[in-house]
Amino acid sequence: MKLPTSYLPEKVRSAVRFMVVGTTGSFVQTWFFMAALWALSYPEKGLPMYYVAFGIGFALEMIPNYLFSNWYTFGTRPNLKNAGGFLLARAINLVIQFALLPLMISWLPSWRDDFISLLVIFIAGCVNYLICLMFFRKPKEPQADAETEEK
Repeated sequence: MKLPTSYLPEKVRSAVRFMVVGTTGSFVQTWFFMAALWALSYPEKGLPMYYVAFGIGFALEMIPNYLFSNWYTFGTRPNLKNAGGFLLARAINLVIQFALLPLMISWLPSWRDDFISLLVIFIAGCVNYLICLMFFRKPKEPQADAETEEK
């Protein structure tokens, strides 16, 4: 059975698969975040333990996200190069979200906060995809030497 994305061109296919993995990862992150909030007796927003819970959700979500990014999105195997690239992309993603959200809310006060949040997540996701694209490359097939083929 072929997946629906298998009928798309390769560049579009990886982008669509990246969105599927990212959306699933958001749900996983939210679940871990909520579980951590529960385990920490629901600390108030702004308190350090609230951010610890957020960090726990963010960190635990990265494990399945990394594995599915390898196998499903890019068709590669986990290795140090793409793991480093993935961590770099996730760090930049987190910085973009934390820095861009308050800026956009202050620059666009007439816009709804939830729309701005989605826009920030979309921008961070696009940057994340482009960075991951650099690190999650399939190894090139070894080229047969022309001399070897003639013999």
